[in-house]
This record gives sequence, structure tokens and C-alpha cells, in this order.
Amino acid sequence: MPLFDLPREYLSERYEILRQAGGGAPTEIVCGTMQVDNPGAVQLLTLLPAVIGSEVMSPVHKDWLLSTLQLMAEEAVDSKVGRETLLARLADVVVMHAIRSWIENDPAATTGWLQALRDKQIGRAIALIHDDPSRQWTLASLAEEVAMSRSAFAPRFAELVGMPVMQYVTQWRMQVALSLLKSDDVRVADLASRLGYQSEAAFSRAFKRFMGFSPSAVRRTPNLRSLGQATVADRE
Repeated sequence: MPLFDLPREYLSERYEILRQAGGGAPTEIVCGTMQVDNPGAVQLLTLLPAVIGSEVMSPVHKDWLLSTLQLMAEEAVDSKVGRETLLARLADVVVMHAIRSWIENDPAATTGWLQALRDKQIGRAIALIHDDPSRQWTLASLAEEVAMSRSAFAPRFAELVGMPVMQYVTQWRMQVALSLLKSDDVRVADLASRLGYQSEAAFSRAFKRFMGFSPSAVRRTPNLRSLGQATVADRE
């Protein structure tokens, strides 16, 4: 039977229970949705498999996951103080733990950008770029940070990540910009400064060159928000 045709018991605006009778032993399924805005997380989602199975988890982690899901199910039917906050945090932990287990144990996670993240020196360089996009990064400064020569760092980064170092720096800044432009509280001039550009005009030119449309267009045209993320993914 289609999911949305099932009768349901509404617990609150955000939680409901669905029951469907049938033959065989009872099965309990905990379902949820998660909204992801962080640029790094969005990039990671494009690489994940359709399903992460428990086979990538150790027996201890499987037991922990089951206990956590049971706790979430109990919290969902209870109206104790702090239920919403607790459920949101537990959901974050469950999802991140599942992704981490997949990255650490599935052979499919040992190639491309994920492999680069696991590399001690290239992963460190990526973390530096992500943590401080406003810094005036150069090939030389990043190589120095990870204790590599420029001649060794540049080809290794390109091989693992799939693009040159400075192209990745620009791409990350544009991903951060696109995410922040969804908020009406961020001025383009402030965004330019936060991402290491000397002026709003310089940032706007770089953004338009990379994305194909201006920063202001993201706010004027809501459809460009999803189009922009697709554009970033396509460039990867």
C-alpha cells in the first residue's frame, strides 16, 4: 500500500505513527527526514549510496544503533520537556554515525574526494580550506601547512581530489557563498569579506563566472537556489 495512504496516528505536528497489518512477524521502522545546508555535507551526500546497510558496522555499533533508535521511538510518543531537541540531536548522531561507518568500512568509500579526506596530508589541506575560506590561500601556503613541497603537493591533491588546489579553493568559497545567500540576513558585501575577496565587485564577478548568475539573482529567483547547488555538483 502506498505510504501516504496508510492510516496514521498524529502525535504532534512533526510526529506520527503508521500501522499496517499483514502476515508474518511484526517489523518496526523508524523514519525521518533531515535538511542539509552545510556545503561540505551537501557535497558528501552526492557521494553516498542509496542505502547504508548495517553490514558496514561492527556488532557493538549495531547494538548502539538499535538502542538509540528505540530511545527515539519512545521519545516520539512521549511529551516530556525537551523532546524535540533530544530527537533532533539523536537523529544527527545516528546519521553521522552511519555515514562514518560507511566511509571507514565500505570499499566504495575509498576513492575520489572521500579518499582525499582520509589521506593524512591532503585531508588536512581540505580541512584547512573548509575551516578558513577567507584566508588568502596559495599553493605554497597550503603545501607548507601540510609539510609537503609544492611539486609533490600539487599533483597529489589533483590526483585525489580530481581538480587543482586553487580550483578547489574557489569551488569551496562558491559553495559556502551559495549556502549563505539563502539567508536574507547576509549582505553580499559582508559575504565577500568573509570569503577573502577584497571587494563586493570582485566577489560578484567570481561568483557569476563560476555559477553562471550573480549573487543577487539567487535571492530574486528562488528556483536558482536549487539550480545553483546542481551547478556546483555538476562542476565536481
